[in-house]
Amino acid sequence: MSCGGTEDSIIVAAMAPLLCFHAAILLMIGRVVLSQKEECPKTIVTSCKDCINAGPFCAWCNKLNFTKRGEPDSVRCDTREVLRTRGCEGDNVIFPEGKPSIISERPLGTANGPNQDPVQLQPQEVKLELRPGQPLSFSFKFKRVEDYPVDLYYLMDLSYSMNDDLQNVKSLGKDLMTALGRITKQARIGFGSFVDKVALPFTNTNPAKVQKPCPDSESSCQAAFGYHHVLSLTNKASIFNSRVSDQFISGNLDSPEGGLDAILQAAVCGDKIGWGNSTRLLVFTTDAGFHIAGDGKLAAILEPNDGRCHLDSSMVYSKSREMDYPSVGLVAQKLAENNIQPIFAVTKNVEPVYQKLKEIIPKSEVGVLSSNSDNVVNLIENAYNSLSSNVIVTHENLPDDITVTYTSDCNKGNNPGPRGVCNNVGIGKEVRFTAIVTAHKCIKEQVFQIGPLGFREKLKVTVTTKCECDCKDTANKNNPECSGEGQVICGTCSCNQGHVGQRCECKVGDKDERTLREACRQFKNGSVCSDLGDCVCGVCQCHAGEDGRAIYGTYCECDDRSCPLYLNQLCGGKGKCSCGKCSCDEGYDGEACDCKKSNEACRKGSSVCSGRGNCTCNICQCLPGYKPPFCEECPGCPSPCGKIASCVECLGFKSGPLKENCDSECSTVKHEVVEEFKDNKPCKWKRSDNCWMIYSVKELDGINNYKVTIQKKAECPKPPDLATIIGGAFSGVALIGLLLLLALKAFIHMKDVKEFRRFENEKKKAKWSKADNPLFKPSTTTVQNPNFSSN
Repeated sequence: MSCGGTEDSIIVAAMAPLLCFHAAILLMIGRVVLSQKEECPKTIVTSCKDCINAGPFCAWCNKLNFTKRGEPDSVRCDTREVLRTRGCEGDNVIFPEGKPSIISERPLGTANGPNQDPVQLQPQEVKLELRPGQPLSFSFKFKRVEDYPVDLYYLMDLSYSMNDDLQNVKSLGKDLMTALGRITKQARIGFGSFVDKVALPFTNTNPAKVQKPCPDSESSCQAAFGYHHVLSLTNKASIFNSRVSDQFISGNLDSPEGGLDAILQAAVCGDKIGWGNSTRLLVFTTDAGFHIAGDGKLAAILEPNDGRCHLDSSMVYSKSREMDYPSVGLVAQKLAENNIQPIFAVTKNVEPVYQKLKEIIPKSEVGVLSSNSDNVVNLIENAYNSLSSNVIVTHENLPDDITVTYTSDCNKGNNPGPRGVCNNVGIGKEVRFTAIVTAHKCIKEQVFQIGPLGFREKLKVTVTTKCECDCKDTANKNNPECSGEGQVICGTCSCNQGHVGQRCECKVGDKDERTLREACRQFKNGSVCSDLGDCVCGVCQCHAGEDGRAIYGTYCECDDRSCPLYLNQLCGGKGKCSCGKCSCDEGYDGEACDCKKSNEACRKGSSVCSGRGNCTCNICQCLPGYKPPFCEECPGCPSPCGKIASCVECLGFKSGPLKENCDSECSTVKHEVVEEFKDNKPCKWKRSDNCWMIYSVKELDGINNYKVTIQKKAECPKPPDLATIIGGAFSGVALIGLLLLLALKAFIHMKDVKEFRRFENEKKKAKWSKADNPLFKPSTTTVQNPNFSSN
């Protein structure tokens, strides 16, 4: 039965008015989800199946003769808009879309039989046909009903500091049942207790202290233990009081207790606890914190917690001294799997610890106990009302390659998230959720469940994927469109054995094969199909590349994996890789689309990069020579003084080689004339008449744009002074003559000094004696006068 005549109609085999209403909602939401930019990524495509699996917006044209000579069949695969512009319209465009079908939909609030619970979730089963990558939405409703069964399991810390609290709990059964009776007529309560692992350093292992871990003054004390399940769920308050009255306080050494061990066992031992098809509450009372995974190593307990039930015949946790404490994540997982909502009734001193624990366990509440726990009933009642009125929808057993997000019609529920949330949902109030399901690749039929946390009812979701094309082809195996040697399948020819080509026009072994191969070369003497494909009848059929990358192009010259990566994603996940280059989405920039478009850091005033560069990733990429941050300066560039000297001469002095066409040749040069330069250091350049022009140059934004300031009066050379020249020449000649005389005198003096020194050296070398000659006799004789002797 069809809901309408459009192509978006949903066909279901049930009650037409109701299901058509649902179909309209589903299609409306589906259109909102899919209202994004349609793109079909380039990939290796040889068939319609390859095309629709290439991307959620890819469509296939099965129109005969759609491709031109030499065009690969991959041009048949593109977005619907592109195909329409190329002349492929109507039924020729193959675009499979997902479709939801409702399998079971019992009305809300009704029971299936006299012993069945009323329905709170509608529908109960759906089937989804998903197009890979294309989100599909469907709606479901939840309604709290009256007198829904409630199971409450009271899990109590029996360390010695909880002695006063135990005395109050021993008479708690009647009050608990009365409080639960205000909620539902179908209530049950149970009881369990815990302390800590019986191992050092958590508990004193002295045999006497194991048997009596309490102070000596305490007459009633039970042996140390980890977790003990005392009473399975019952609707008899008297049995609760009786069994709890038999309990005694115990003890341990350190302050943190083994509470997570106890919570985990209470959650996974459902057959022993007696959990039913009900709202399940676990009331956890303590005045201390808790040990977590890893603490067991202090007692040489190294085996991780396996998350299974280990209650022995006496209902005691038998693996307490063999397995480590569970992690908080494992406890949260097991509570969610078993639809148990914990209520942490704790003392004021540890309330912050359990508030943090509540953030990890989504369907939980924290209440503050009085010093002796006499307010526990009111605390439980308030916590139940808060838990049951806050509806949190999520999924279980979700297959790989499937993602689900949720929205709701509640306040602030429009943004898709991993959970659907509605707060303050009263009894009888109906709320609507929308699940948005996406398959990321082709999969076999899979099943998962969706439902509100803390409730047993689940919506069964069966998922299949549409990965084939229904082109409604004829069975003619010798179709004339395929040269009588093949069958048309989705607009392309599937050739009989021995024939190849887009129209099966080539026979294997044709004599002109060399000519056909030349048509597959991008460059003369280049490789055939870039060595990445086969040349079939003059057309390249590209191979699949390594790691599954797509190879495409007329000559297989392109691929979709050679673009740069950012955050380990091609083109940063913000663009499309096309033939090795990133085509960035709107608003993104960069070689790898790795930054948002902005030119704030590139802007100085109204100019971006001074007109001499491009602003990429908010950084100026300057022309060669110019330097960031604004491309204002070019340290290695030649001075512009000489470059614009001709323009300065024609603009400032109406002369020079550009005098006749100054306006056109110097249109990018702005100028002004001043009387004289004082402070700055201007350019100085000769005019054509040898006068010196004085001017300054300032480079404006852009290329070859200048502003020059020209000194009005040029500096021309003075005529020569003849008297000065002649006087200078005479003085120069006289000076030269004097210098020559001085040089001659110095030369003669140096030569004399040299000759004298040589004579002195020769004299020192003489070998004859300096004594008197023995042959020489003096000319006179000396006689001593005796009269003048000393005597």
